[in-house]
Amino acid sequence: MRPLVLIVDDHPINLKLASEVLLASAYEVVVAADAEQAQQLLTTLVPDLILMDIALPGMDGLALTKIIKADPRLRRVPVVALTAYAMRGDELKASDAGCDGYITKPIDTRSLVQQVRALIDAAQAQPPTK
Repeated sequence: MRPLVLIVDDHPINLKLASEVLLASAYEVVVAADAEQAQQLLTTLVPDLILMDIALPGMDGLALTKIIKADPRLRRVPVVALTAYAMRGDELKASDAGCDGYITKPIDTRSLVQQVRALIDAAQAQPPTK
């Protein structure tokens, strides 16, 4: 079974790039253009990993990450913050919101697949919570 990645990003070019890189590496990909669309998808979907843009219209990616991590059905899903605004302290803010990783944009297509694989492997190696 191919790992499923949800990509949440409001920029079509970023969605296309990340999707194509992951699809070419045997991942299944679902995309959402904003937090509300992602929330709708997550009512029926439990992905293996979520790539989360931080600067989304409406609800931002950190707020959505907090909601995801508070949901018992989704809390073990790794969430990776994606941001073009790599300012001092942003990685800590992402971690405090519950993000399991942090990738700056533009996405390095050469390392994206390895980063995704490592995070999925680490999450799957965790013992189940009760």
